[in-house]
Amino acid sequence: MIQLTPQMRIFVANEPINMKNGIDGISAICRLKLGSDPMSGALFVFTNRTRKMIRILVYDGQGFWLMTKRLSVGRFPYWLEGSLMTCLTAEQLYVLLRGGNPRSVEVLGEWRKVSWQ
Repeated sequence: MIQLTPQMRIFVANEPINMKNGIDGISAICRLKLGSDPMSGALFVFTNRTRKMIRILVYDGQGFWLMTKRLSVGRFPYWLEGSLMTCLTAEQLYVLLRGGNPRSVEVLGEWRKVSWQ
């Protein structure tokens, strides 16, 4: 099981990808298009052209996880635009996965950073 933590690095690819890609194909996109190491432990978030599906790739130290969320109705209304990749917080990713606008995070307000002492 993957748990989202406030310390987690989350990268969202702003351009859609072909969802027929599996772990190897998405890892190659991370390396070649985004210039990132897919084995870094960061979450890499992708969508398809119609924005009905999201795929998340993460390496946990032993192997890759590839998670998929496909909406049964509608599409993800908000997707990030701009450069090739955008960084999000765990809270913003949660909002995005629920169909909300990750730029308006004040909606939740229940997340807080963990301080290590």
